[in-house]
Amino acid sequence: MTPAARRQAAIEILDQILTGQPAEKELTAWARRSRFAGSKDRAAVRDHVFDALRCLRSFAALGGGGGDSTVTDANTTGRQLMLGALRAEDIDPADIFTGVGHAPKPLETAEQALLTSRPEMAQAESVDMPDWLWPAFAASLGEAAEVAARALQQRAPVHLRVNRSAADRDTAIAALAEEGILTETHPAADTALSVTEGARKIRNSSAYLTGLVELQDAASQAVIEALPLADGQRVLDYCAGGGGKSLAIAARAKLAVFAHDIAPQRMKDLPERADRAGAAITVLAPDDVAAKAPFDLVLCDAPCSGSGSWRRAPEGKWRLTQARLDELCQIQAQILQDASQLVGPGGTLAYATCSMLNVENGDQVAAFLAANPDWQLQQDHGWQVQDGTDGFYVAVLSRFGDD
Repeated sequence: MTPAARRQAAIEILDQILTGQPAEKELTAWARRSRFAGSKDRAAVRDHVFDALRCLRSFAALGGGGGDSTVTDANTTGRQLMLGALRAEDIDPADIFTGVGHAPKPLETAEQALLTSRPEMAQAESVDMPDWLWPAFAASLGEAAEVAARALQQRAPVHLRVNRSAADRDTAIAALAEEGILTETHPAADTALSVTEGARKIRNSSAYLTGLVELQDAASQAVIEALPLADGQRVLDYCAGGGGKSLAIAARAKLAVFAHDIAPQRMKDLPERADRAGAAITVLAPDDVAAKAPFDLVLCDAPCSGSGSWRRAPEGKWRLTQARLDELCQIQAQILQDASQLVGPGGTLAYATCSMLNVENGDQVAAFLAANPDWQLQQDHGWQVQDGTDGFYVAVLSRFGDD
């Protein structure tokens, strides 16, 4: 495929996403229809689509569209987003919009007129934030809000977690390098590596397939390092999802690790992943959790806005509404309350989110402590995207009087 044909493919996929279809579904459907597209073509088209979703508002404005800042915005088209993307990259759109072969059709008169000036954008539009969310985002991050929002416009770094139960960090670095995957240590966690070259080779690499490393953001790893884990403990990952944190917990010490999720299908790959990593993890159905209590430590990586991981899943930024955020906060409060009942004497309750919003983080913990005066905060910490990780938060709690 030519560069222009790749842009046209991205336009067609984006048009479907703008009707409300999930990005991954549309990318997969396009790839199945387009057997002529090689792996580099598919990767390039995917990058164009996700770059446009990260920068939906600013690209739309540069391309002559814009409106209600959602992925179902009737005032924006895939063509406008690609036109805006080219302008943002300082690429002359006329070199791409030629109409030759499978390229986008030539620029119309109105589109050509756009190229003579740049539109003035409000702050939320220029940093690709929904108008309704920007005040809360800015209040949560203060002076760092704009730099964090601009970091969310960029592609996320690729991080690996070294499985310490299988090898040390230097051994993992050397094994990856032999397969053309270059890495360097990341300061957020002792087990974290940043991939500097060969990221697309990871999933087929021997180091990955044999459980030497796992794909996991460095801040997510740092959350696990913040937990007071010790040999012999019984630990519950209460909102396990795919099980990445369960695996990281199991690699920290000789523990009895249990994984639970309200939607058990999310954990369907965990047994295979655990086997690959040499980890013993007991998967619990929702009805089985209470019978296995109490636990020495319960981690609640609660459902949230995902604002700290919008570089990886940019649709979430545009699909989130105030009503959904309010609903998530209610769910988080209930999870904290329910999970606290599963912690045994002298145990620990840990609350985490991949969010940078105060309402989901410190405010949520403060509300729990106000309603449960027998609990106290031992420590909390936040990570922000501009510091080279996803945005994360963790709070570690214990009961008053517990040793």
